[in-house]
Amino acid sequence: MAFSFRNGRGLRKGSSLDKTSRIFLLGILIFFGFVVYFYRLFYLQVIQGAEYRTQSKTISSQVNTIPAQRGEIFDRNANLPMVINTESFAVEITPGEIPSGMYDTVVTKLASMLGISKYDIDKKIPKNIRRSYATVQIRSNVPFSIISNIAENKTDLPGVSWISKPIRNYVESGSISHVVGYVGDITKEEMNVMYNQGYSQKSIVGKTGIEKQYDSLLQGTPGRSSRTVDVRGRVLSDTPIVEPPKMGKNLILTIDTRIQTLAEKTLGNRVGAVVVLKPATGEVLAMVSYPFFDPNIFNTDEAGEYYQSLINDEKNRPLVNRAVNATYPPASTFKIIMSAAMLQEEAFSSAKKIECKGKLYYGNRMFHCHVHEPGHGWLDMKNALAQSCDVYYWTIGRDYLGINKIAAYSKEFGLGQSAMIDLPSQQTGFVPSIEWKERRFHEKWLGGDTMSCSIGQGYLLATPLQMADMVAMVSNSGVIYKPHILKEVRDPVSNEVIREVVPEVLFKSDIEPKVWKEVQEAMLYTITDGTPQYPMHNKTVQAAGKTGTAEVAPYKTSWHSWMVAYAPYDAPPEDQVVVSTIVEACNPWEWWAPYATNIILQGIFANQNYEEAVEALGFKYLMKNRARQE
Repeated sequence: MAFSFRNGRGLRKGSSLDKTSRIFLLGILIFFGFVVYFYRLFYLQVIQGAEYRTQSKTISSQVNTIPAQRGEIFDRNANLPMVINTESFAVEITPGEIPSGMYDTVVTKLASMLGISKYDIDKKIPKNIRRSYATVQIRSNVPFSIISNIAENKTDLPGVSWISKPIRNYVESGSISHVVGYVGDITKEEMNVMYNQGYSQKSIVGKTGIEKQYDSLLQGTPGRSSRTVDVRGRVLSDTPIVEPPKMGKNLILTIDTRIQTLAEKTLGNRVGAVVVLKPATGEVLAMVSYPFFDPNIFNTDEAGEYYQSLINDEKNRPLVNRAVNATYPPASTFKIIMSAAMLQEEAFSSAKKIECKGKLYYGNRMFHCHVHEPGHGWLDMKNALAQSCDVYYWTIGRDYLGINKIAAYSKEFGLGQSAMIDLPSQQTGFVPSIEWKERRFHEKWLGGDTMSCSIGQGYLLATPLQMADMVAMVSNSGVIYKPHILKEVRDPVSNEVIREVVPEVLFKSDIEPKVWKEVQEAMLYTITDGTPQYPMHNKTVQAAGKTGTAEVAPYKTSWHSWMVAYAPYDAPPEDQVVVSTIVEACNPWEWWAPYATNIILQGIFANQNYEEAVEALGFKYLMKNRARQE
């Protein structure tokens, strides 16, 4: 018994000590557990708190973009909107909000209301996303009447919603479409380029013209609407947090709507182009290219079909702005440059005469002047320019200047180089050289090539805008200002001028003032006593200029008809305008360019519309001229 008693006491003592040790150890473990727990809590809330809060918001918020209205576009007087925004709507579907088994019923009913097929909606909502709570835009440019119908049937259309999505309304369409351009949904290719510039997959961007050139100014800043959602995207709060969008900047163009309409009506339905600009600033007052297109159709469901029809019209190419993106042989208008080069180089006296017999032999080829035998007779420079004598300028180019000097002066006048106008694309034209022909054709440059170039034919090419710049160089006595279409950028709310475009010298010539004076006088004499004296006769304003008829291989009885001029002749450059007109050879031949130029000048300086100007000039019953004239 004694043995058993002592052993029991011994066991109780050992057990008590062991229990105390375990409690102490457990306390230590609990303490360290709290330390680790509080450290982790501190780490998550303080050290990484900002990151997790951002993730939390991303998970718990559904953010929708509110499209911003694009800035509006005005003509130079800033009181006539050319492009505005019209209220429109876009219909969306949140697939996850459509009850199970009701998808086909809802989509079929919505398709019927929108006037599209169910298949069109199914393509945008494939089966793998039909439980998603992300919204999918089904159709834009939806009128209010359809939205009202959807709203009245909302109980039958779970998951269907709509948002405001303004569209472009081109108040002034017609020929200004090439200048202003149009907008459309951003493409994948555009998104790849502009993804880091604030654009999204739902962005509307400029495709051509000013809409594209100044898209970043017109674009505006989209707003945001956020709601609290669960992990599946289901909305948990009814009241959204809204950041309103900011409208894009308003643009004031240099275009004068009155002059634009005048030039458009004057050119009529003739394939060609007209440029009217202020030589002292480079401001473009009008830019017409025919045929043109209707940019408003790009806001409709027929946009794809319409665009394809424009692309397929390879003969007329209505999407091409011929004023800057089409090149032509400048023909006899180039004789202005030839005259200036001859005088500056003192290669041949302007008073000395050359005999024109209506033809000129060179090598084994006969070159015919546009006036056949017996020709123009003996001509000095002033009369050679006025009568547009080819023999005179063939001789000057071949025997006294040469292609190198001709090319150098051509580039001094801006040919073969970009006019740097603020449009997304433009042609530079072409000035040939000896080296170019050897590289291109593996042939030597011949005297006949120089002769062709001397009268603006052969390989020489220029745009109507470049020809306007050429005349501006003469008008300004040696300076070409960068042509531009943007005049001002204004705040859409305050109308404050944010940016104003100032004249910028593009090309400056070293030609002497006395040379410019003589060329100006020769161009005046061309109008008063030369080939265009009847079509350019005008009692309101006196112009100086030059005609041209460019031969085109496919056409045997028709030619490109050119007229370039500036007026008033005796006014300072800041009060003058330059007009460059071309009517393509594909039109019935009527030598319309000088008549058109005169009508435009009459309308500008007499403040008349097209019909009034035609009446004042006596052109109302003008008979079409079917014979070639210079």
